[in-house]
Amino acid sequence: MSLVSIKELLTDAQKGHYAIGAFNVENMEMVMAVLAAAEEKNSPVIMQTTPGTIKYAGFDYYYANVKTAASRTRIPVVMHLDHGSSFDLAVQAYRAGYTSIMIDGSKLSLEENIALTKSVVDVCHPGNVPVEGELGKVGGKEDDLENGDDNPYTVPAEAKEFVERTGVDSLAVGIGTAHGVYKGTPHVNVERLSEIREVVDIPLVLHGTSGVPDDQVRDCVSRGICKVNYATDLRIAFTKGVKAYMQENPDAFDPKKYSALGIEEVKQYVMQKMDVVGSTGKA
Repeated sequence: MSLVSIKELLTDAQKGHYAIGAFNVENMEMVMAVLAAAEEKNSPVIMQTTPGTIKYAGFDYYYANVKTAASRTRIPVVMHLDHGSSFDLAVQAYRAGYTSIMIDGSKLSLEENIALTKSVVDVCHPGNVPVEGELGKVGGKEDDLENGDDNPYTVPAEAKEFVERTGVDSLAVGIGTAHGVYKGTPHVNVERLSEIREVVDIPLVLHGTSGVPDDQVRDCVSRGICKVNYATDLRIAFTKGVKAYMQENPDAFDPKKYSALGIEEVKQYVMQKMDVVGSTGKA
């Protein structure tokens, strides 16, 4: 199957009251692991890259990896730009063949965010590529992305205005999650999420989900979250597998051998999260 647009998948998820996992892939092995999980769980899947990942190897390398994965399976696979940090970067992803684009103007004022987001929508929509925007702040640090914790919550009235004026297809909301490794137990403001859902009818997105308890994620899905992002925990899982192999085999030098355990760790993690968000069996 070719790479697919995210729009129909998120529309089905919204109607079916489940979400689709979006998993950040850092190398070929992680792409292989995520695809293997999706096939075993019969789940649609979103693979995504951040600006920091793109800086490491370029759009063409990651696009080729995920496109090849999609061509080998009947599972619907989306290639998504996560936290696109500029108009130019979003356009580069669009031209590279990405089937979903996020533009993150959440650090800007409301008016500036609306203007930036609409400019990306105006470029992508003629090519039938959906756009995800962000309003409110997801704290913490991931790659080159860093947000403070000042006033992190999305204001429902502003969310309604943002969606109406930009024409975005999905909206990432700030409800208390954070990127990176949590220092304590996160507490998601589900009441704010419900307030946003009352005035915004497009699919909503939850960022910073690595480390969020599964019961909180399920609650968010029941309140309108249709896309759930996982990044840090995939890195941890892959590294855990590689370290375990090297500890048992300190003289190993074949990347295929030590990467295999990293792949398996990521696969198991992704399968479990597919069950949590409810996408198992939905491909």
